[in-house]
Amino acid sequence: MIELSQNIIEYLTFLYGSEVANLYFEYIKKEHTSYIRINELTDTEEEIQGRLAAYGIELEKAEGIPWAYKVLKGTDILGKTLEYNTGKYYIQSLSSMIPPLVLSPTEKDVVLDLCSAPGSKATQIASLMKNRGTLITNEPQLDRIKMLIHNIDKLNIVNTGVIQFKGEWLSRRYNNYFDKVLVDAPCSALGVIQKKEEVSNWWSRERMEKIAFHQVMILTSALKMAKPGGEIVYSTCTMTPEENELIIDHLLSKYPVEVLDINVALKSHEGFTSYNGKSLNKDLNKARRILPWEVESEGFFVIKLRKTGEIEPSKPLELRSENQKIFEYRDKDIFKYLTEISDTFGIDEEIWRRYKYLQKGNDIFFINSNWSDSTPSFFTRIGTQLGTIDKRGSMHLHSFAAQYFKKELRHNVYKIDSEKDLKDYLSGGIIRAQVKTNEQQVISYKGLVLGTAAPVSNGLKSQYPKSKRIHEINYF
Repeated sequence: MIELSQNIIEYLTFLYGSEVANLYFEYIKKEHTSYIRINELTDTEEEIQGRLAAYGIELEKAEGIPWAYKVLKGTDILGKTLEYNTGKYYIQSLSSMIPPLVLSPTEKDVVLDLCSAPGSKATQIASLMKNRGTLITNEPQLDRIKMLIHNIDKLNIVNTGVIQFKGEWLSRRYNNYFDKVLVDAPCSALGVIQKKEEVSNWWSRERMEKIAFHQVMILTSALKMAKPGGEIVYSTCTMTPEENELIIDHLLSKYPVEVLDINVALKSHEGFTSYNGKSLNKDLNKARRILPWEVESEGFFVIKLRKTGEIEPSKPLELRSENQKIFEYRDKDIFKYLTEISDTFGIDEEIWRRYKYLQKGNDIFFINSNWSDSTPSFFTRIGTQLGTIDKRGSMHLHSFAAQYFKKELRHNVYKIDSEKDLKDYLSGGIIRAQVKTNEQQVISYKGLVLGTAAPVSNGLKSQYPKSKRIHEINYF
């Protein structure tokens, strides 16, 4: 059972009173409720529901939130299915899905997710954008960057670039640039104690106030980066006014910003317009506070702002000279490789018009064609990997690209149907088979494209990405 620290007990009692605070104490003792978001970029809801039903996983549609489902049965295998491993759905709390919906990005927008890792909201934003437009994600910590990229790749996202930079300094690179910005800020996490009980070990008012100071700097940076008329969604998974209303109240008094009306599909409450004897901006009642015990999910705060005028920009960042280039599909330096992939797998060459390309060493990446940022050297990653050039100058299709282009593959798709072959492939081994070709193959299992394999003397050597290789998995 989760034990709450005296610091948290005293704070929640002060904030809500003992009766309401007790509702939270009782809630966190209950078993965590799981939700998933089906990846609309890869398959239909009906297809994924049907596949998960074969495992015994029972789902219930979450009312008002597209592609979201409550898991009624089968939570123990939810993260171990072949469908999860290949990005057909994402395990995400229901409340966490609200900020991207409030942001409401479109495929015509240039969007920033300022605090992105591990990628829950970033991948949801990409889906809402239909994998088009320009989505820039930022994360300062290297270990979290790896998880962000892992999830972008797994969910077949091709409209996204990844930056590793301090969020409060990023306005030195981008000024009046973005149509929409999400600031899902690092916070004291009082809304997620049921899932992260370690919060109880470190939480204190002093720690919270330090976090709030950092949040002010991050949100100020976001306001500078948004275009005049651009929209900013600020959210946290905590319930403290110090990290929410007080921050917004301060910035409303300092910058040309207005609060917009929003609707959320979950039960919620208006933001505080007074706190601890102090009156706050009356428009803070347009914010929404989601209490975890009322929605069987995490506690969240969400508010939407619009930048109404110019803000003095930060000192511009001196960028190093650009030593990378983004290619169009007809560029001779890239087109020969695209033609090679088309010949091997029967992909219509017209498909390549839909993307732009970037070469880093022997790796080639692809991004959707209306990607708008022209400074690739500033990014840790742009798009997802299309393939790798070997010592002979030929390109081999990457497994992520094979999954993405699954509907375009016409040749060299090798279907496996045995559990042994599946295990061998997923663990990076060799599928024992007689293959009468020396061309690279795409491996599929029961309608799922898994990735690529290379012909060897005794079969097909798995080229499944090391980051996804598993030895134990559930399948039907």
